Amino acid sequence: MSEPVALPLSATLPRALATEAVHAGREDLARLGVHAAPIDLSTTYPSYDTRDEAARIDEFATTGARPEGPPVYARLDNPTTARFETALARLEGTESAVAFASGMAALTAVLLVRSGLGLRHVVAVRPLYGCSDHLLTAGLLGTEVTWTDPAGIADAIRPDTGLVMVETPANPTLAEVDIAAVAHACGSIPLLVDNTFATPVLQRPVEHGARLVLHSATKYLGGHGDVLGGVVACDEEFARKLRQVRFATGGVLHPMAGYLLLRGLSTLPVRVRAASATAADLARRLATDPRIARVYYPGIGGAMVSFEVYGDPHEVIAGVRLITPAVSLGSVDTLIQHPASISHRIVPEGDRRSAGVSDRLLRMSVGLEDVEDLWRDLTEALSAGSGRESRSPESRTGVLTTPGTAPRTALRTAPPTGSRT
Repeated sequence: MSEPVALPLSATLPRALATEAVHAGREDLARLGVHAAPIDLSTTYPSYDTRDEAARIDEFATTGARPEGPPVYARLDNPTTARFETALARLEGTESAVAFASGMAALTAVLLVRSGLGLRHVVAVRPLYGCSDHLLTAGLLGTEVTWTDPAGIADAIRPDTGLVMVETPANPTLAEVDIAAVAHACGSIPLLVDNTFATPVLQRPVEHGARLVLHSATKYLGGHGDVLGGVVACDEEFARKLRQVRFATGGVLHPMAGYLLLRGLSTLPVRVRAASATAADLARRLATDPRIARVYYPGIGGAMVSFEVYGDPHEVIAGVRLITPAVSLGSVDTLIQHPASISHRIVPEGDRRSAGVSDRLLRMSVGLEDVEDLWRDLTEALSAGSGRESRSPESRTGVLTTPGTAPRTALRTAPPTGSRT
């Protein structure tokens, strides 16, 4: 079942995102006589023609193109994982996608591709996911980073700049970046957009000029909190370099994870849209709650809500019962965490605060539960953490614009990246 099968004509025609999510990467299943995608767990593949195998390995080493016929070795390629890559590329509107064992492995591969060309300098905009920030700042891969706001990107670019990186909406403040404007500022330097929070359901960065789209596939793409993975959607030229790095470094996605991620994509639009509607509702309720100082919810929408409390954020975390107090996001159940203690703990305190990650900020990934049940649990937890520090709505400042609405008093928008609160 690993032999490539020609796709039907209908698979090459434009289709709605919901249709692509269900069918991309699966067009040959009926011809194979199966309904669910097969899982190929082989680590190696027999071949009696060693001359042909040698030629195929040489071709891959030279070009990074997928070998014709069955794989040679599972670290080079796997047909189950390849199905997920095909599907994600279609959803993001790119030529290709390359999957890795985690989102951090995927980012590492991108940095290695560029630094291998002597382009070790990265221009980046805070906030980013805490471990992404740490990987760039620590210089573990021999890279050097210049942190700037979007308006300073063009001036920060140097002859040895190999990459510009942004995350929008950003983790955890949900700050948004004008991707088209940033892409213009990058010139010929590849722009990488971490699209984990938005997913292709809400935005497709390549349509605005990005060359690389990064996902922690662990989050919304998988959608059930039971699979670890990362993926870069890009053009085929860059994908070939990523495959070479993946083969050399071993950061390959396991085929079972590839199967689960392919399955997760089939419900991605339904999950994201349903959770986003609940998140927008919760954001509006939080914005009028006297125990809340600020609410951050992106203009693009989505299932993430961040908010600052007047009381003790640790007591709020300890007080939830239905909502799960855990790191990560994008699952069918609602999760809440304290970024300064967990996801962004590894970022130096001064950098963390200047990026808008205050000690009273909580980040909530809204799932598929009923909104009333979530609100009941959340408001009880807020009461446990509020003490006597709540304020009247009139004492709070700022405006939050939720999708399709006018600005509301006592709400606050996720700040544009570059502004600090």
